[in-house]
Amino acid sequence: MQALVLTLVLGGLAMLGPFATDTYLPSFPSIAAHYGVGDVAVQQTLSIYLFGYAVMNLFYGPLSDALGRRPVILASLLLFTLASVGASLAPSLNWLLVFRLLQGISAGAGMVVGQAIVRDLLHGAPAQRMMSHIMMVFGVAPAIAPIIGGHLNVYLGWQANFALLCVIGLLLIGLTLLWLPESLPRSERHTLHPTRLLHSYRHALTFRPYMLGVLSAGFAFSGFALYISSAAHFVMDVLHLPETAFGWLFVPMIGGMVVGSGLGGRLAHRLPPHTLLALGMGLMALAALVNLGYCALYPATVPWAVLPIFVYTFGVALVMPVLSVTAQGLLPTMRGLAASVQNFVQMLIFALISGFVAPVLFGSALHLAAGLVVGVVLSVGFGWAFFASQTTAPQPWPAPD
Repeated sequence: MQALVLTLVLGGLAMLGPFATDTYLPSFPSIAAHYGVGDVAVQQTLSIYLFGYAVMNLFYGPLSDALGRRPVILASLLLFTLASVGASLAPSLNWLLVFRLLQGISAGAGMVVGQAIVRDLLHGAPAQRMMSHIMMVFGVAPAIAPIIGGHLNVYLGWQANFALLCVIGLLLIGLTLLWLPESLPRSERHTLHPTRLLHSYRHALTFRPYMLGVLSAGFAFSGFALYISSAAHFVMDVLHLPETAFGWLFVPMIGGMVVGSGLGGRLAHRLPPHTLLALGMGLMALAALVNLGYCALYPATVPWAVLPIFVYTFGVALVMPVLSVTAQGLLPTMRGLAASVQNFVQMLIFALISGFVAPVLFGSALHLAAGLVVGVVLSVGFGWAFFASQTTAPQPWPAPD
C-alpha cells in the first residue's frame, strides 16, 4: 500500500511539467485574440516556459542533495501554484510570459527529485519497477492535458487552464506533506560548492562520448517536441479539427510511447543494446519517411496523418532508455549530474524548436514532416558516432577532483 501511494505521488509530481506544457495548447488562438497579438508571440509563452524548465533541471538535483528532498519539492510547488494564479490573471502578454517562466522554473523539480527519492529508498529490480510505474503515470499527462484544456477553453475560457494548474499545485502540496517521506537523512547531505559544481558540469559537457549519446537522445525526442509545439496549428489549421479534438494527435503520440516503453522493457533482457537501438532508429526513420511521402502526395487527414507519429514515438521509446543508460554509465561517479545534463539538453532542444523552428514550419503538414526527418537524421548520426566512440574510448571518465 505504501509503495502504491508513493508511486502515485511521485507520478503526480513527474506529470506536472508536461501537464503544464500541454494543457493550454488549444487556447493559443484565444490567448492571441485576448491580447491582440500574433501566433508567434503566443508561441513564446511555451518556449520561455521550456527554457526555464531546462535551466532548472541542472540545479534541482544538487539542491536536493544539500537541502533535502521534501523542502525542494515543496518550495517548487508553492512557486508553481503562485505562478499559475498570476498566469490566470495576467493583464498583458508580457506578464503572462513572466509567469510562464516562473512555472517553467518550478515545474521540473518533481521529475528530477522524484528520481532521487526512488534511488534513496529502493535498489535493483524494485527501483526499476517503481520507475516504470512512475513513467506510465507520467505518460498519461501529455495525452489527457490538451483534451481537458480544449474543453476548459471552450466552456470557461483560456484562464481556466491556469486555474486548473493552481488547483493541481495545491493538491500536490497536500499529498507531499501527507504522504511523501524525506528520503535523504541529514547525515548524508552535501554542502553546495558552486565552483566544484561548475567544474563537474564542464567536465561532463566536454566529455565527447557522453555528449554524443546525450545529443542523439535529444534529437530523437526532437520530433516529439516539434509536434507538441505545433499542436494548436496542426490540429486546428492543418487537420481542420476543433480545439476539443486534440486527442487525434496526442493519443497516438503518447500511445506509441507507452506501448514502445512496455515492449522495450521486455526486449531489454533479450536483445543487446546496439540491436535494440538499431530497431528503434529504424522505426523512427521509416515513420519519418512515410510521413514525408504521405504529406507530399496527399492533404493531411486523420487517421493517416497521425499514424506515422505513433510509429515514430514507438521507436523513440525503444531508443531513449538505451541511450540514457549507456551514456550515463560513462559517468558512474556522478550519475545525478549526468541525468541533469541529459534532461537539460533535451529540454533545451525542445525550447529551441518551440521558439524558433516550430513557428517556421507549423503552417504546413509537409514542412512539419520535413522537420521530423531532419531530427531523425541528426539522432541517427549522433547515435552512430556515440557507439563508434565506445571502441576508442570504452572506459568511463572519472569524476574530477
